[in-house]
Order: sequence, then structure tokens, then C-alpha cells
Amino acid sequence: MDRTLAIIKPDAVERNLTGRILDHLEQAGFRIRSIRSMRLTTAQAEEFYAVHRERPFYGSLVAFMTSGPVFPAILERDDAVAMLRHVIGATDPTEAAPGTVRALYAESKERNSIHASDAPDTAAREIRFFFSEADELYTV
Repeated sequence: MDRTLAIIKPDAVERNLTGRILDHLEQAGFRIRSIRSMRLTTAQAEEFYAVHRERPFYGSLVAFMTSGPVFPAILERDDAVAMLRHVIGATDPTEAAPGTVRALYAESKERNSIHASDAPDTAAREIRFFFSEADELYTV
């Protein structure tokens, strides 16, 4: 089984969509291995999204991701990274396939309800950002 990271973003949490999104992921064959609720600090969001530091949307992304609670989750299934990217849909919800998380729940390209790791090495790094090995020993 492969693992990846998803983050239910502040816009989805604010609209009480956390349970629906998690159900959607479970229905797609993902097992939730670990999950937590937290509020990112500015420093944490800046570090997590450092790869985008030079892009024009970086400041608004950091502000958005610190605007409310988020739910990072370790998800597991075969081909987890690619399957999660498929299940959540395109970043821009107007381009997301029908039935994907973003087509169903996103409000805009920025307020798109969920983050997903984009590659296996990124997933490993992002999981370590939010979870320790001890956290992974306890599974939901």
C-alpha cells in the first residue's frame, strides 16, 4: 500500500464539508491512516508552501491556509498519489471532472477545498511535515 497526504482546507472546514470529503475519499478506496485538526501558523504555511515562494499567489495562499483550521490526513491505497490527484480533480474547479472533490465542493481556484501531494517523494516529505512516526502507529 502507498501513502499520500491530503489537507482539507479552511474553506471546506468553514462550510462543514470535512465529513463529506473524507467519505468521498473512503468511497474511492482510501484508508485514513492518521488525521488531525490544526491551525497553521504563518511560519508553518510559509515553510510548507516554500516551493511556491516566487509565484505571485504565494502571499494569498499563505494567508488563506492560515485563515482557519485544516485537517491534514495520511491516506493509503495502491497508487495513492496518482489516485488522490484523480479523485480530487483539477486545481481550478471549472476544469475539474464531474464527481471529483473539487467539482463538487470547491469555490474557486484558490478556495478549492483540498490539497494533495503531487509525487511520492513530495508525499513522504509532506507527511513528515504534519505527522511523526508515532502518529502513524495509531490508525483511525
